[in-house]
Amino acid sequence: MTSLQLLAWIVGGIALQIAIYLGISFSRHWGRYQDLRRVVEEGDGPLAPLSASPESSVPPAAWAGLRTLRVVNRGIEDGKGDICSFYLASDDGGPLPAFLPGQFLTFKLDLALPNGGVESIVRCYSLSDAPQANAYRVSIKRALAPRGSDLPAGRSSNYFHDHVHVGSLLQARAPAGHFYLDAGESPVVLIGGGIGITPLMSMLNWSMAAQPQREVWLFYGVRDGSELAMLRHLQDLAAARPNLQLHICFSDPKPGDMTGPARESVTRHHSRVTVALLRSLLPLKPYHYYLCGPTPMLQSLVPALEEWGVPDARIHFEAFGPASIPRKSAPPKTEAVPPGRDGVMVTFAKTGRQVAWTAGSGNLLDFAEAHGIAVNSGCRAGSCGSCQTSIRAGEVAYNQSPDFDPDPGSCLLCVTQPKTAVTLEA
Repeated sequence: MTSLQLLAWIVGGIALQIAIYLGISFSRHWGRYQDLRRVVEEGDGPLAPLSASPESSVPPAAWAGLRTLRVVNRGIEDGKGDICSFYLASDDGGPLPAFLPGQFLTFKLDLALPNGGVESIVRCYSLSDAPQANAYRVSIKRALAPRGSDLPAGRSSNYFHDHVHVGSLLQARAPAGHFYLDAGESPVVLIGGGIGITPLMSMLNWSMAAQPQREVWLFYGVRDGSELAMLRHLQDLAAARPNLQLHICFSDPKPGDMTGPARESVTRHHSRVTVALLRSLLPLKPYHYYLCGPTPMLQSLVPALEEWGVPDARIHFEAFGPASIPRKSAPPKTEAVPPGRDGVMVTFAKTGRQVAWTAGSGNLLDFAEAHGIAVNSGCRAGSCGSCQTSIRAGEVAYNQSPDFDPDPGSCLLCVTQPKTAVTLEA
């Protein structure tokens, strides 16, 4: 046997051992994958009801209507000074009900007009800390006027930054919203874009306090380091909690953004948050995904997660304002006005107006305003309840599930269309 033949036998033997090793590894991996797939398909049982705080299993009853809250502290949370946290307590000294981490408060603000009058507007802001006894926190980013646009700056956010100080009184509805962290044991991936980090901070803080052993991954996407909110707190959590994996993604980093302090327990990426990044980092486990951020981020990530194979029941998200997020597994929409039924009548009882509906009219709030009928409105996304209107006769269909639960016999005009001829108390 020549030396060349001997070398060929040796190489062949090594290749055979590698093939056997890879085959065994693949078999084990495939078996694990099938086990996880069965867990996902069969479900892991109903989600446990979420304790509103580590100490309490049943939140106290929330209040009805508006309640006066007093600002007891405020503080800047980012390097640019654009994000400010407002700490709130009850003005009457009574207890504040606990909330579910991820929920929001709805504020009614009275803004002074140049002519000396006052205009009331309604806005929703996420609670940004874990439930605590008799204390709330909201963290609000100042919305500046877009460059090169005629659009104005955000009225409510600038009002908070410029006019709300320690001792200020605010009118607010009780905590609400269907975007909140479940109290199960499944590992969690939190994905926040920009100021969308606020409800995720509530989820993260609650989980670190109430479920210290739960596996949590946080992906936080910003343009550069000046936009990071509560960075020191996040660094401290990541250093103290080995079960927390913290990843910061900079889409346009500035010098120094990619280098953190020595021994920082944070991984920094020059990248947007993408499914490709998630796939490269996450172990094969049945994670629940919670996403909050700008609509373009969600329009990219949600379908990509579905394409990756994440079940619909494990994808939870909240967008800034109205958003249309395509869902691969979404059931087909029921036609609010069946083809050929254009022209059904919408009657506004208070004003006595009766207008024929067409399928291109948008939601009932847009429809009312287009015909000169004034309706109170706030978020225009089914969250604040400002446009709640009684239905005297007929039926409506919801374009999306609202966060605000309307009273029986009422609807939210901003997310509905007529299903039949309908008479509204407006």
